[in-house]
Amino acid sequence: MPRIKKIPQRMCLGCQEMKPKRELIRVVRTPEETIEIDPTGKRSGRGAYVCPNNECLDKAIKGKRLEKALKQPISKEIKESLFERMSRP
Repeated sequence: MPRIKKIPQRMCLGCQEMKPKRELIRVVRTPEETIEIDPTGKRSGRGAYVCPNNECLDKAIKGKRLEKALKQPISKEIKESLFERMSRP
């Protein structure tokens, strides 16, 4: 009897819903203290997950959930670059 493979679940910081890890986008604070979008999901550093739409990213930033999850304040320039990268495919 084959075993059913468990799908990792993560919570979106914007809509607060549990979704499969592969459907979400990882925002990572690297060891160099920069905040970036991690397309592979495997970069080293502290990560937080957001749905791939601007509404969830906006909610996560306005509610300061992203700052809390990454344990670092987010500057205006970083916020703008996150929105810019999120809108790209």
